[in-house]
Amino acid sequence: MPLPHAAPSGRFTIGGDMNVTRLGFGAMRVTGPGVWGPPPDRDEALRVLRRLPELGVDFIDTADSYGPYISEELIAEALHPYGDLVVATKGGLTRSGPNVWPPLGRPEYLRQCVLMSLRRLKLERFDLWQLHRIDPKVPREEQFDAIAQMRKEGLIRHVGLSEVGVDDIQTAQRYFPVATVQNRYNLVDRQSEAVLDWCEANGVGFIPWYPLAAGDLARPGSVLDEIAQRTGASASQVALAWVLKRSPVMLPIPGTGKVKHLEENVAAASLELTDEDFRALDAQGRRAGGG
Repeated sequence: MPLPHAAPSGRFTIGGDMNVTRLGFGAMRVTGPGVWGPPPDRDEALRVLRRLPELGVDFIDTADSYGPYISEELIAEALHPYGDLVVATKGGLTRSGPNVWPPLGRPEYLRQCVLMSLRRLKLERFDLWQLHRIDPKVPREEQFDAIAQMRKEGLIRHVGLSEVGVDDIQTAQRYFPVATVQNRYNLVDRQSEAVLDWCEANGVGFIPWYPLAAGDLARPGSVLDEIAQRTGASASQVALAWVLKRSPVMLPIPGTGKVKHLEENVAAASLELTDEDFRALDAQGRRAGGG
């Protein structure tokens, strides 16, 4: 059996000059329960990361808060020097235990995030660094200004934002070009529809996190289930194929700590939905999400 390949997902150019395969990888799941501590099977986590280039995945998304630090350290161990891989990370959250993520956007902390992530990932500059959350306790302009200064220094090539609205993006654009936006988005969670539309209109990459979710749509007899049965795909593969078809600026980053699951996700790049299937899923997803 030949290995699946991410290439059929197409390509997108981040920031006008950084071309990546659209189907990427989110490295949150190569950590322990609650995204805290080491993975239960460290060797398997390293195998997952080393398999990525073999499957044509050249865009990896991580964060200093995953572990914390563990995801970045494993990526460096498995894949450095990175060659053509783009390793993007995020900063601006702190960790005090499993599933706890308080934001901290003070300029000196954001600078520490960038410098420490560079050291862990063995890089001199980030091709893409993302503000994980805007800290509501710190004026967002102060956070954007700190990032702009680091970009001027050459520590960051392109800047991304996460969990933001259109107004946040437009305000940030006064400080630096916003190259990507990473918001929660999937077949049933459509709250970021307006942000996605803005990104598409402006050529900004949209990175949907939690892209495989389909909720109750996968129940027997549903449109999703019928398409999965007809195509021989899993429900999550159909959900991922729908996300890829939704917009040319979409850069989904499904994550896993298992090689088998990684290969199943990448195989979704070759699943082509008809326009009719896409519209049926879209309508069902909007109804399920209340949108």
